[in-house]
Amino acid sequence: MLHPDDIAAIAAELAEADRTHGVIPRITARYPGATVEDSYAIQGMWRDQNIAAGRTLVGRKIGLTSKAMQQATGITEPDYGVMFDDTVYRSGAEIPVEKFSNVRIEVELAFVLKTPLEGPDCTLDDALAAIDYAVPALEVLNSHIELEGRTIVDTISDNAAYGAMVLGEVHKRPDEIDLRWVPGVLSRNGEIEETGVAAGVLGHPATGVAWLANKFHQHGARLEAGEIILAGSFTRPMWVSRGDTVRCDYGPMGVIECRFV
Repeated sequence: MLHPDDIAAIAAELAEADRTHGVIPRITARYPGATVEDSYAIQGMWRDQNIAAGRTLVGRKIGLTSKAMQQATGITEPDYGVMFDDTVYRSGAEIPVEKFSNVRIEVELAFVLKTPLEGPDCTLDDALAAIDYAVPALEVLNSHIELEGRTIVDTISDNAAYGAMVLGEVHKRPDEIDLRWVPGVLSRNGEIEETGVAAGVLGHPATGVAWLANKFHQHGARLEAGEIILAGSFTRPMWVSRGDTVRCDYGPMGVIECRFV
């Protein structure tokens, strides 16, 4: 376990990296004894400082929920981070690339809750009952820690590498569509780069919502009505640069487009 002074120092480093869009050395290289609980404490300190500064929390992201993402990162268990209102874009947006570090795109579904959801024994059926609707989403990854050799401790500390999300326009209730078979065909500048289906996320994309409710219970918290839950990618991350146009076709759930400027 890390000393509270070390947790505060790392949180400050990450806040500065976020402000300057920089990258810091791996936490686990400098603090090899750091644990997952330490990393959530670092993330929590950063989160609370942002809320105190006036940012509004609108939801949570779940990461590393698919084999594609676990293989891409070498990390084998899910994690979560927080999302603030000023990180939410709509389809058609122009996104300033200089706001982020190590910019990549992932294909996901997001869920908006109509009722609170609480562990410790939350199931997929419980999660589906609490969901108001699903909406297609792209996640913009934003990594402030050097990528080579990262562990889950590094990624959790860095707010699970969350930068922003781009939401589509089609909303579907869980009983309107088989969410497992929502496709994603991801293109950059007109060329298809990644494809997948939402079942790649733990067998059902809402399974992660139940996982998150149970994880939150361990931290004495619950998911609240109105929160957006970004449920995890079912493709590998795709690198993007200034000038790139990104398009993702979700079949019956429509298309998302955005451009990095």
